[in-house]
Amino acid sequence: MAKTTRTRSSSGRTRFDRERALLPEQFFARYLVHIKGEWAGLPLTLEKWQARLLRELFGRIGPDGLRRYRTCYVEVPRKNGKSTMAAGIALYLLFADGEPGAEIYSAAADREQAAIVFGAAKEMVERSPKLRKRCEVYQRSIVVPSTGSCYKVLSADVPTKHGLNPHGIIFDELHAQPNRHLWDVLTTGTAARRQPLTIAITTAGFDRHSVCFEQHEYAEKVRDGVIPDDSFLPVIYAAAKDDDWKDPKVWKKANPNLGVSVKAEYLGKQAKKAAEVPAEQNSFRRLHLNQWTEQDLRWMPMEVWDACADPLPELVGRECFGGLDLSSTLDLSAFVLAFVAADRVDVLCRFWVPREGARKRADHDRVPYPLWIDQGFIEATEGDVIDYDVIRERIKADGERYDIREIAFDRWNATQLSIQLAGDGFTMVEVGMGFASMAAPTKELMNLVLGRKLRHGGHPVLRWCASNISVEQDAAGNWKPSKRRSSEKIDGIVALILAVSRLMLRREPERSVYETRGILTI
Repeated sequence: MAKTTRTRSSSGRTRFDRERALLPEQFFARYLVHIKGEWAGLPLTLEKWQARLLRELFGRIGPDGLRRYRTCYVEVPRKNGKSTMAAGIALYLLFADGEPGAEIYSAAADREQAAIVFGAAKEMVERSPKLRKRCEVYQRSIVVPSTGSCYKVLSADVPTKHGLNPHGIIFDELHAQPNRHLWDVLTTGTAARRQPLTIAITTAGFDRHSVCFEQHEYAEKVRDGVIPDDSFLPVIYAAAKDDDWKDPKVWKKANPNLGVSVKAEYLGKQAKKAAEVPAEQNSFRRLHLNQWTEQDLRWMPMEVWDACADPLPELVGRECFGGLDLSSTLDLSAFVLAFVAADRVDVLCRFWVPREGARKRADHDRVPYPLWIDQGFIEATEGDVIDYDVIRERIKADGERYDIREIAFDRWNATQLSIQLAGDGFTMVEVGMGFASMAAPTKELMNLVLGRKLRHGGHPVLRWCASNISVEQDAAGNWKPSKRRSSEKIDGIVALILAVSRLMLRREPERSVYETRGILTI
């Protein structure tokens, strides 16, 4: 079923004030107009789901007589009117919330995105003679001299945002935030206000180590009563995990504005395209059904990947091929061994990070490197850069335990280490990262996964890399992994593809000399 939050019941510490609940709705209808599409110029009347949201948000009052909610998390698919609604809320907080010196901010990952809600609000003001008389409108700010209030645009790329004192914050497309810095700076800056309000509006994302997913999970727990928090209002419209994304009934559950700003005919065309082009499926599910996916473009189906997580058998002494993908000295590096078997390919992984770099990633990007280190899935080398000598010694030790026939490597960052490993007796094979070299093993890896012929033992770091991977496609339809388009690290999968590239040559059937040369006549 759709995950939908409308209004929450009182916990006993709050009350519902109907008169105050209706004030924003009345402000919208009296002062604001639609600025785009078929309703442009008409009064901005709210749809039912929007009216329910605003009434609960502004009508729920605490025992101190102030507005109870401090944060509202709104997660709804594209084109459901969330930006228009957010622009109206920002203007209500600026003009009609009774806060002297109110500071309202539109925030987003970049200036262009941050300007979308502000731009809508600015145009609404310019079309409203009554509001226009009360303020001064500039390119990136609206100022109300009589109250000393202002509404400005911010973005994650603004150098400094410390010292702000927000009364209202509109975070647009929170899933696109590159880290939590802007969120933390602005939300902690509201402490001095009587009844500040942070509105996070977003579609679902795919980065599960982001501040948005953190808020998403918190919203679900508040909605489901797991965490009691009267200051947080969760509003989530989404298809359930097991819903059929091709079913129009599911589209209705996930899109509260279906038939208004979202057209069923349009969703039908997009769903048909997603069914025909698997790489488009995640985009459809994420943007139009509000389902959190694990990739931007659907290349690796994670449910099938997880079905290949059988425990690894005994591998000592078995023939295998290696793939080595070295990052810069500051981040994740991977060595993967692909073992030849009669009916499948067994995969053994090694990962390394610098210990200090792991701490930084955990603090800023919520990647659980320290946990994986403690669990033995990653080896941390001392200091703030990777010690390639540690990698060399581990590969040498693996060479004594396993029959490593060849090691394929990407020459970027690996030249010196590959020379040293060759000196240690390993057969090193340089593989280019272009379509010519990577298309066939990339396709073969997918075939192994889809055919349940890969066994990776459920290694969590390799799974994380698999969930991150996006691919590039050339005119001939060939695929190769893309570090540029992938949302996070994919080194483990790149190393696996490199290993598969050598294993494929090993698996090619040997042809008779008579087939290649013909029969000699003496």
